[in-house]
Amino acid sequence: MANYGNSKYLIDRETIEQILSSAKIEEVVGEFVTLKRRGVNLIGLCPFHNEKTPSFTVSPAKNYCKCFGCGKGGNPVHFIMEHEQLSYPDALRWLAKKYHIEIKERELTDKEKQEESIRESLFVINQYALQSFTDTLHNTEEGKSIGLSYFRHRGLREETIKKFCLGYSLEKRDAFAKAATTAGYKPELIAKSGVCYSAEDGRLQDRFWGRVIFPVHTISGKVVAFGGRVLQNNAKAAKYVNSPESEIYHKSNHLYGLYFAKQAIMQKDHCILVEGYLDVISMYQAGIQNVVASSGTSLTIGQIRLIHRFTNNVTLLYDGDNAGIKASLRGIDMLLEEGLNINVVLLPEGEDPDSYAQSHSTEELEQYIERNKVDFIRFKTNLLLNEVGDDPSRRAKLIEDVLKSIAVIPNEILRSEYIKKCSEMLNSSEQLLVKETAKLRMKNAEELEKRNNNANKTENETAENNAVIDELQQNIINSYDNALHNKEKAIIQFLLKNGNKMLQVPENKENNIPSFTESVLSHLYYSFEEDGIEISHPLYARIFKEASEHINNPEFNPEKHFIAHPDHEISTLTAELCGERYLLSRFFAEKANDERNEQAVLFEQTTRLAVAYKLSLVDDMLKNTMERLKDPTTLSNPEVMQHTMEDFKYLKETQRALNEVLKSHGFGNVALNI
Repeated sequence: MANYGNSKYLIDRETIEQILSSAKIEEVVGEFVTLKRRGVNLIGLCPFHNEKTPSFTVSPAKNYCKCFGCGKGGNPVHFIMEHEQLSYPDALRWLAKKYHIEIKERELTDKEKQEESIRESLFVINQYALQSFTDTLHNTEEGKSIGLSYFRHRGLREETIKKFCLGYSLEKRDAFAKAATTAGYKPELIAKSGVCYSAEDGRLQDRFWGRVIFPVHTISGKVVAFGGRVLQNNAKAAKYVNSPESEIYHKSNHLYGLYFAKQAIMQKDHCILVEGYLDVISMYQAGIQNVVASSGTSLTIGQIRLIHRFTNNVTLLYDGDNAGIKASLRGIDMLLEEGLNINVVLLPEGEDPDSYAQSHSTEELEQYIERNKVDFIRFKTNLLLNEVGDDPSRRAKLIEDVLKSIAVIPNEILRSEYIKKCSEMLNSSEQLLVKETAKLRMKNAEELEKRNNNANKTENETAENNAVIDELQQNIINSYDNALHNKEKAIIQFLLKNGNKMLQVPENKENNIPSFTESVLSHLYYSFEEDGIEISHPLYARIFKEASEHINNPEFNPEKHFIAHPDHEISTLTAELCGERYLLSRFFAEKANDERNEQAVLFEQTTRLAVAYKLSLVDDMLKNTMERLKDPTTLSNPEVMQHTMEDFKYLKETQRALNEVLKSHGFGNVALNI
């Protein structure tokens, strides 16, 4: 079910299916893009990036759109989510309104109501706090004389102060706490919001007292947190205090200013990344509106992916001092690993984005950024070259350092271009750099595997390590370079397209089992269950498990079920898989003109697909067993050696048996190559 906004209800699955069956991709896209007929499809200029030659294709037959320039697209819901920057449920509501479909809902469970009630309450308290802080800034003597004076001293105009909802908290430790409780808000929820906290004596205290306030908004404009800057010269007080994490605020998933910048980022297909609140506000006031900040925290994967939703192009704009340079280097590799195109601009010494924006016009700012932006390879190489001089060992370390950054880039063509540029700048052999980059990528993959294995063995890891491991696992999930994941992708795609179709299992005379029919889904499920096989990719595993719960339901249609799934990740993945070229077309190509009935052909296809996947698993286990046989620890322990040899023998027999099955289906000793 899909939850929308502050409702106590969830959108009914039947309503979602009705919306998806009614919404025509050409009609939805046609509201925003001028489309022209090209064969069975329609084509137009992509609304998500600037282009002169149309590459945005709309397929009415598949009810799917795709830009072959920037890669964005999907079914009608995904298109509206991306174009209008709406949540999944809000995009469903948008389409329901367009097609005059009544939204049917079901009531939340008691637990869901409680969780939703807390979230709603925190948003309400934050909104109350926002109004209180802005009112204090503009309508109290202390607010005007201290807070408003500070903002004006920093060069902010009245309309800018109001646009960013800047405020002030009175220099009294419990002024807001008393006002909020008097207004009827529960003390425990006020504390949970982070605007206040419970002191040791149990009394509610203001977190931001005596500070100017910077609200933090979600992409949709809701206030989830605050930042407060102290104005008094107090060595004991932190310069900035920020809201703690809560049920509605996770700082690693928010970028300051994104709510105001998102349209400009999309229009310019470019995001400027700075460090602080005032950097964003001053740049915006100066006319540079495609700017966001990490708010003084280290750049996170969540923040990078937020940027990636709007553009592939990022310019890091930092102070020209050493701290600014180091900050640039820290964020570069993470941005590159997510596939973004990176430039770096360093401001003149003694300047920061705030001060530079205050003293220059929009045109001067834009010209400075354009003239001084340097792609990351040139920036990092020049920076390090200044430090190494003619020392050969330090020069070798420099090359390795630069190649480490290149090695994380997922796009092979881009990696190749950067290696070529690096070769020219460092006067080094391009062939050698290619070889060294390949070694680094292999090392990264091995470290990734090792860390994941360690994660499975260690029970008492810290929360920070867990977060790192989760991120590494997510990188594996998102990478289709991994052969096993490609095979799992093929299985799920096959399941979505054919899961509800019936196949004919031939007679087994040896075991006296007559021929019978069953669904493709049932055949795959029991084939994996008998060998204890589980799909490793989390999203694929969820789809397979949920589909398996419908084995005995003849009306179950996997594609229809999962494309209308309330989980946005699953519905998006389903749309992508069902809209992509069929992965198995080459694998099954020679059977395209098979004269047997469809049920017999489906049995063979399903069996070959399952067996090829099992064979891949066995091949991986064999490789691991062979490594164990070479391990000195194994060689020095006769008992371990014997068990390992038995494992190896069993796996080789299994491998031969599986290859025999594939051979009987006309494929010889091969695995599924996708």
